[in-house]
Amino acid sequence: MAVALPEASRGRRLEGAQVARRRNWRLILFAYGALAPVLALFAYIRVYPIIRGFELSFYKWNLIGASKPFVGWNNYTQLLNDHNFLLALRNTTVYSVATVVISTALALPLAVFLARRGRLMAFYQTVYFLPVITPMVPMAITWKWIYDYNYGLFNYALSLVGLPPVAWLTDPAIALWALVIVGVWKVLGYNLILFLVGIRNIPAQYLEAASLDGASSWQQFRFVTLPLLRPILLYVLVTATINAFNVFTQVYVMTLGSQSAPGQAVRVLVFDIYQNAFQYFHMGYASAEAVTLTLIVLGLTLIQFRFMRGQEAEKA
Repeated sequence: MAVALPEASRGRRLEGAQVARRRNWRLILFAYGALAPVLALFAYIRVYPIIRGFELSFYKWNLIGASKPFVGWNNYTQLLNDHNFLLALRNTTVYSVATVVISTALALPLAVFLARRGRLMAFYQTVYFLPVITPMVPMAITWKWIYDYNYGLFNYALSLVGLPPVAWLTDPAIALWALVIVGVWKVLGYNLILFLVGIRNIPAQYLEAASLDGASSWQQFRFVTLPLLRPILLYVLVTATINAFNVFTQVYVMTLGSQSAPGQAVRVLVFDIYQNAFQYFHMGYASAEAVTLTLIVLGLTLIQFRFMRGQEAEKA
């Protein structure tokens, strides 16, 4: 009996492990079965167009004709000599860097301030978040009126203090920065809410311990709050960079027509892709531009991940 009991208990443990393993497999199959329709739709809407666009970038096609000759890397080599593409790449880079840096630099201290408890804090959060949920087209039309040279709100405010009006959307030296202001205004509330959630999830004991050790408010932010916000900071930088490089609607709505900036001062990559694809019908060339934009955004995302992880590894 003394020998049989351990063997029986071992058998029961093995049987229980097999039952648990079968149960886990059922849960896994159920999860993948439930996600299959969503994953299939995502693959059809997102993954397949990317693959199809990459394939199309090696052909010359005018969207209408049946002829689609293979040109290899010719579309990509032409990008290096295309003045419009290089100008669009430069403008998009300037716009993206300025929008990401300014919006992040403003959102973080605002989040620290709004993290305090107060009667009006919820009102302030709502006010900052309203631009995020405002549709882009009516927002761009409103800002186009605000920037209007003759009747715009900004120039009216300048006239009250005796300053001359500014050609916000027609001066090539200012037009791009006017769009940067709109971009920062649009994304500021989104970054603010993310930082606010992260700050409120930091345990109060950490800040209390730092305060007892004599740390000032700045030191508490620098050595406690900011390091714990690194994952959210990385997410904000990545998403803001992706969105900034895909800027199109405000450029299309605000800078076409009578208020268009001379010299294509606000030409950006997505607008250049749209123009080549659906105005000039150079689908293969536009696909090459789209693939290049995708690789640029992917490269910047990997660099940001590597940089943040490198800093964490050094501190560890």
